[in-house]
Amino acid sequence: MQNEVVSREEWLEARRALLAKEKEATRLRDSVNAARLALPWVKVDEDYVFETPQGRRSLADLFDGRSQLLIYHFMLGPDWDAGCTGCSFLSDHVDGALPHLNHHDVTWVAVSRAPLDKIAAYKQRMGWQFPWVSSFGSDFNFDYHVSFSPEDLAKDKVFYNFTPMQPADANDELPGLSAFYRNDKGEVFHTYSSYARGPEELIGTLMILDRAPKGRNEDSTMNFVRRHDEYEEAAKAPSCCH
Repeated sequence: MQNEVVSREEWLEARRALLAKEKEATRLRDSVNAARLALPWVKVDEDYVFETPQGRRSLADLFDGRSQLLIYHFMLGPDWDAGCTGCSFLSDHVDGALPHLNHHDVTWVAVSRAPLDKIAAYKQRMGWQFPWVSSFGSDFNFDYHVSFSPEDLAKDKVFYNFTPMQPADANDELPGLSAFYRNDKGEVFHTYSSYARGPEELIGTLMILDRAPKGRNEDSTMNFVRRHDEYEEAAKAPSCCH
């Protein structure tokens, strides 16, 4: 369906009205960012251990000498054959940002419950460079409410995105982003977490599509997304519409 076609003068009037809303959204985003920075922190006393290509490392070690750590909770379970498509979509945007993040005292690390060899194989397939470690055998994913055991999923509710939800709407692995700070004493603090569509602004492709004439052109959230090495195969697949 094509939008209404109008004169340049009418378009300009409509565009100025939209500009006012865009400026309002920008001011709101600035306000939300300020509130995010003002959140209280929680000291992390648990001794989480991760399997990394360099051996077993603590949460404090993952900072890699910097004071800020962003952990992306990447959906790749111990028995999964491949990483989550949506997590892969987001992760396609990370490598180019790494030099800028590192220079600004921020370390980015992906964490999954899959064993390290499975992570390494999928990382190689995708051609990524960012650090990615395994929390297998640790309570880390469960404590940050992105992994759920069969016993969890058998309960009336599971806790995700700060809200009780129906297990039927959950999964054994779910996505999220968590932020941590390490002070000069070596103490680690949990400062922020975001789940579900919360980290969506990290996906630059979506932000670009939002400016395209058809926008995201989706039937449900990101239903058009494939792993980046699957698009050619998907294009050749028969369509139910033909």
